Amino acid sequence: MRSMFRSMFRSRPLVATLLGLGLCAGAANARADIWWYIDAEGKSHVATEKVDDRYELFYKDPADVAPPAEAGAKPASDPALDALRETSFYKRISEHPNLERFRNLIDQYAQASGLDAALVKAVIAVESAFNPAAVSAKGALGLMQVIPETGERYGLAADKRRSVQQKLLDPETNLRIGTTYLRDLMALFANDVTLVLAAYNAGEGTVARYANRVPPYRETQAYVKLVQQLYTLYQPAATDPVATTRARVHGRLPVLRQPS
Repeated sequence: MRSMFRSMFRSRPLVATLLGLGLCAGAANARADIWWYIDAEGKSHVATEKVDDRYELFYKDPADVAPPAEAGAKPASDPALDALRETSFYKRISEHPNLERFRNLIDQYAQASGLDAALVKAVIAVESAFNPAAVSAKGALGLMQVIPETGERYGLAADKRRSVQQKLLDPETNLRIGTTYLRDLMALFANDVTLVLAAYNAGEGTVARYANRVPPYRETQAYVKLVQQLYTLYQPAATDPVATTRARVHGRLPVLRQPS
């Protein structure tokens, strides 16, 4: 499934920058802020400093946010998530008017599929930035960027009035199909959120070909990390940030609910 996020990976220099900064899974000990902007053609530009006024802070190096904790001390929060929460990128997504507009539908279909609504919101944020009319170059559609073949797999069919593509642009239909697919991926990969997200981005067959590991694709690795970060941030404030971060790092978030 192609997403808004995928546009960030149109050029090798951009991918190299993200990898070098440690945004993608598997990178470690990288230290740098990330600044970015999207031009009129939808192309992303990334830098390690604010080149000009078009650039906005996307990611703040946690090393610059808080001093290292003393040995044996229990951290009060995750500095990386605290920093991301303060970026204009996250504020744009978390305060998007369509988040409130579709909140009830997201909650409804998340609950029907036994999913955490925070996970569904995070997927939507990265896939379409809450734009129900989003259409990718590869034909993925709507809030959850569902491809027509997936819609047909779940019984969606064209009729005299509308094609499958047109039906997938309906937010309720899109959420129903997208959350059902996400639920089935949860069952397929034993609730391993990391693998589920990798499969949602690259396809379950691709994950299976790599022995149920995240495929070595820069886009997929970065996609998984960003959705997981937003997933954590979309969860209620009462969630223990330290426990949640530990679970997220290990790819298993204890937030699934059984369908009623």
